[in-house]
Amino acid sequence: MEVNPTKYFLPYRLPDQWRKANLGELCGKITTGKLDANAMSEGGAFRFYTCAKEFYQIDSYAFDAEAILVSGNGSNVGYVHYYKGKFNAYQRTYVLSDFSAHIHFVRHFLAANLQKRIKKEVNAGITPYILHSTLAEMPIYLPISDQEQQAIANALSDADALIESLEQLVAKKRQIKHGAMQQLLTGQKRLPGFTGEWEMKRLGEGITLHSGHHILAQHCNTQHNGIAYLTGPADFPDGRIQHTKFTTSPGTICSPRDILVTVKGSGSGTIVLTDSHYCISRQLMAIRVTDWDSDFIYFSLLQNAGRFKAASTGLIPGLSRSDILDQTLPFPSSVHEQTAIAAVLSDMDTEIDTLEAKLAKARQVKQGMMQELLTGRIRLVGPHREGHL
Repeated sequence: MEVNPTKYFLPYRLPDQWRKANLGELCGKITTGKLDANAMSEGGAFRFYTCAKEFYQIDSYAFDAEAILVSGNGSNVGYVHYYKGKFNAYQRTYVLSDFSAHIHFVRHFLAANLQKRIKKEVNAGITPYILHSTLAEMPIYLPISDQEQQAIANALSDADALIESLEQLVAKKRQIKHGAMQQLLTGQKRLPGFTGEWEMKRLGEGITLHSGHHILAQHCNTQHNGIAYLTGPADFPDGRIQHTKFTTSPGTICSPRDILVTVKGSGSGTIVLTDSHYCISRQLMAIRVTDWDSDFIYFSLLQNAGRFKAASTGLIPGLSRSDILDQTLPFPSSVHEQTAIAAVLSDMDTEIDTLEAKLAKARQVKQGMMQELLTGRIRLVGPHREGHL
C-alpha cells in the first residue's frame, strides 16, 4: 500500500512490533532557553542555538545534555538540531532531552514529519510560532525494539553523513573556483605559456547589445509549442536556465553563448550564459561577444557583478545600455589566453555540477529511505515479514 505523500511519513496501520506514543511520553523534558536572540558572543566557548539554521557562540551555558532543539518561531520554525554537551538557547528555541526512545530515531522522525504538523497547527501571524503542545502531543510511530530504532537511526544518520560530506565538498570546490577567478581574471596568476601585459578595455569595444521585447500573454504557452521564452532571472536560478514558457510569436532571439543580463527590476545585473536560442523579454538584454571569447567575458562579468548592481538606481532598479557598454574589464593581450582561462573555469563548473548532481541524488535517496524506514515498510531488524502496511 502506498503512503500518501501529502501526509506524515506514517503508516495507515502499525507494522508488527511498532507502537504509537506522543512525543511528550518519549521525552522526559521539553523546555526552552531563556535568552534574547542577540545574546550571542563571537568567539564564545559554547554553542548558542536560536531559531536560525546555524548555531552561534556564547560565553555561558544553561544546558548540559544530549538534546534535540527545535526552532519555535520565525522563518525557520520547526527546524531540528541535535547536540550533546554544554550549550545555551534562545527563549523561543525548544530543548527536548531525557529520551526513553532512541534520540536519533526521534530526531529523524521529527525532521521527516514536524513541518507537516506545523502547517496544520502553526499559530500564524506576523511571526509564526509553535506551542509546547505542538511538540508534546505530536504522535510518534516507532518500533518497540531499541535495536530496530537504532538500526533505522544509524541508516538515516549514514545518509546524512554522506549528504554533509558532499555539501562540504561542493562548498570547498566553489571556494577554490572563487579564488581561481580572482587570480586568473585579473592576471595575478598566469597559465603556463602566456606572457604579455593585461589592459583595461571598454566592454562596448567587442560586443553588440540586443534588447528584448515583450510577448503578449495570448502568444505564450507552457506546452513546448514554439521557442522557449525567457522573462527574467526566475528563469535562470543559480545560473542555470530553467524555462517554463514558450511562444510562437518571438521578438528578439538570442544565440547560444550570448550573455543575458537582467536590466529591469530587483534582479538587475543578474547574468546567465545561454546554451541555445531563446526568445527574450524586455526585462533582458543579450550581450553578443564579437571580438573576444564569450566564456571569458561571462566569467569576467560574474567576477565584477557588483558593478552592474551599483549602476541599478531609481525607484525601479534598472540598467541602461550605456551601463553595460561602458563597463571596463581587464583583458589579456591574447584571445588564446582568454579561451584557456575560460576552459579552466568551465572545467571547475563541470566538476561542481557533477558533485551537485551526486548531492541531489543523495538527498533523494535519503527521502526515499525516510519514507520506507520510518513507516516500517522496510525492516532492518528481525525476521522477514510480508506486507508491513
